[in-house]
Amino acid sequence: MKTIIIEIDKIYVPAKTRKSLNPARVDELAEDILENGQKSPIQVRLGKERYVLIEGQHRLEAIRALGENTIGAVIVQARRH
Repeated sequence: MKTIIIEIDKIYVPAKTRKSLNPARVDELAEDILENGQKSPIQVRLGKERYVLIEGQHRLEAIRALGENTIGAVIVQARRH
């Protein structure tokens, strides 16, 4: 799978995914990403005019907390929730 760089603003996070966000984990990941870079891409699927997050909510929020506008991602085929 090929990692691409996409704009964070073009990623939709489904409501049921947002419920499981752990702020402490986001802080840990942000610190690790700041020191070591993003180790693994998030997974998204193509939606209508945007990407839909499949996996990597904490990584996405950590990158966002660091003030970045883009993130490494892999486009996967997944059924809609």
